[in-house]
Amino acid sequence: MKSIDKIPTSKIMRATKLLQTGAKIGANYVKYYGNKLTGDEAEAKEQLNLDNAEDIYDSLKELKGSALKVAQMLSMDKSILPRAYVEKFSLAQFQVPPLSPALVVKTFKKNFGKMPSEVFDSFTSESIHAASIGQVHKATYQGKTLAVKIQYPGVADSISSDLAIVKPIAIKMFNIKGKDSDKYFKEVEDKLLEETNYINELEQGQFISDSCNKIPNVLFPSYYPDFSSDKIITMDWMHGIHIGEFTKINTDQKLANQIGQALWDFYMFQIHHLKKVHADPHPGNFLISKKNELIALDFGCMKVIPDSFYVPYFELTDPKNLSNRTYFIDKLYELEILTPQDTDKELVYFEQMFHELLSLFTQPFQAEQFDFSNPEFFSKITDLGEKYAKSNELRKMNGNRGSKHFIYMNRTFFGLYNLLFDLKSNQIQTKNYLKYI
Repeated sequence: MKSIDKIPTSKIMRATKLLQTGAKIGANYVKYYGNKLTGDEAEAKEQLNLDNAEDIYDSLKELKGSALKVAQMLSMDKSILPRAYVEKFSLAQFQVPPLSPALVVKTFKKNFGKMPSEVFDSFTSESIHAASIGQVHKATYQGKTLAVKIQYPGVADSISSDLAIVKPIAIKMFNIKGKDSDKYFKEVEDKLLEETNYINELEQGQFISDSCNKIPNVLFPSYYPDFSSDKIITMDWMHGIHIGEFTKINTDQKLANQIGQALWDFYMFQIHHLKKVHADPHPGNFLISKKNELIALDFGCMKVIPDSFYVPYFELTDPKNLSNRTYFIDKLYELEILTPQDTDKELVYFEQMFHELLSLFTQPFQAEQFDFSNPEFFSKITDLGEKYAKSNELRKMNGNRGSKHFIYMNRTFFGLYNLLFDLKSNQIQTKNYLKYI
């Protein structure tokens, strides 16, 4: 993939790039209306989605940073966006144009105070892997092979301005209203800022590695503080293939269950014991080793789960609590899904809506063993997402619903469920993680 020599960093440059993309989208709609009049409407709509997804992604991959990260987040929830957008935005996990070698060396020296050749025995200036916030290079030092992640220039400084540009679009897309809507954008902004602090990522990686090393079939890299800074992080080079590649070639059901169980235990241990979870479970953050162990990477995005959210959230995984209407409604208020300002119509609508959503989404917690390979479970989630996405009644109501903690907890579970589905893990013991607590 062709490398790039610079990234737009100023608010004006980034806004201009997005406005240019908006003009392309406008032209795509003109073409769509013409195609709809002269041909099949469904085909015209599909072509519109393909054209828009490509133009938006082409713009975001040049901007990198938070704009591209938000697209990556959306690609994990296959029920929100049309397939064309999901497929294109998911490329942010693997296929992003890297910085040119000259810009890499310049960026390294600016942030570390030395040239890579002064720090390592060898350093590959061509990127091995480029993502939304940084890219990875291979290095060696005293016989060890290392992974050196270098953050793109200007990423941290542009987060607030990027989100200010994205905010009006998100408000319209999710029908967010009311004075409290800023809490959602602040949550995303804070998490994105955390991801640009590589000292924080290093400390979180060490914490998770030390806390979760008792879980079988899960590996973590060691980190090297002496070769790290707030914009550069160095760790062991972990040998393996991405979990997405593994799922395409694996035919061993026992192995699929072994890796799936390790993944499930890893997440449940974090959520229920540490109350802090790796909230970026996309395929690019997991490898499978030659010994068929799960390798977990990239701990820049960790979500702390306060008890005020944890308790009511998981109390609603119990079918008895879901079927007790008075208790259920009380928990909806605790989770800020229902509010004292709601009209009678809103109270009835959102009670029914979230009862339907939670009854389906919490099914894995309601059984001792769960089959994540079952396409019926995932098609129901998709159908339910499409049902409410197309609801005219919902569009008339305030979409400002739920605690801010839902954003990254839902992202975590959508990502986890999709990874287990891709693995085709069909015998996950849901309480197995308890033996490691």
